[in-house]
Amino acid sequence: MRILTYLLAFVALAGAGFARPADAQTVDEIVSRGTINIGVLVDLPPYGLLNDKQEPDGYDPEVARLLGKYLGVKVNLVQLVAANRIPFLVTGKVDILIATFGITPERAKQVLFSNPYSAIENVVYARKDKKISGINDLKGLRVAVPRGGVQDVILTQTLGREVTMVRFDDTPSSLQAMLTGQVDAMAETGITSDAFFAKNGGDHLERKFVLLQQPNGMTMRKDQFNLRQWVNTFLYFTKNNGELSALHEKWFGKPLPNLPYL
Repeated sequence: MRILTYLLAFVALAGAGFARPADAQTVDEIVSRGTINIGVLVDLPPYGLLNDKQEPDGYDPEVARLLGKYLGVKVNLVQLVAANRIPFLVTGKVDILIATFGITPERAKQVLFSNPYSAIENVVYARKDKKISGINDLKGLRVAVPRGGVQDVILTQTLGREVTMVRFDDTPSSLQAMLTGQVDAMAETGITSDAFFAKNGGDHLERKFVLLQQPNGMTMRKDQFNLRQWVNTFLYFTKNNGELSALHEKWFGKPLPNLPYL
């Protein structure tokens, strides 16, 4: 009887060891459920914004809806800020991120990236009277960055304590800090910042240099290989048939740029 008990315990432990994690999402599981939860930003126009009905809109939400159409499921758009993208993903609150998430080796330790579906230019801004032409000119300055964003990662790794990082959880806060002189410089997305400063009296500010041309990937949990394969096939297909480029043209006024592959 004791031997039987040990054998049953061993089988139970072995089964637990080989069981798939409860939050692993395959394409079949999502299709069977009939819904996919997709995390998007709504504070980074035209990638993500809230429309007149206070609903998520922009390039990323439209790409998310196109993905849902091809999957044949209802899309539930979950509004995020940059800092909670990975936490919402790894805890299973969303199945996938389509949230202007730059592909980096550091982030790839935590998540799976698809091939790029967009790219974003990250730019350093400062007052016109400041002589800044490269990353080393930021030493000793207070620089606004999105918390946990690729700008934060690059400047922290490159300059360390030689720069004072002022981290914000949303883009409007960074823009306001730059506009009101709370920081000496700002590293942010080019298209969003250009539009903001043009409309809000930022004529004393200017682009200094491009920090990074950032390819963005759809993002999944580390065990979602099946879903990643389907997403890459979806991107391949919609790039070739022109649907993805048409959405890019709608929101950015130009076709989808040439993007690298992983």
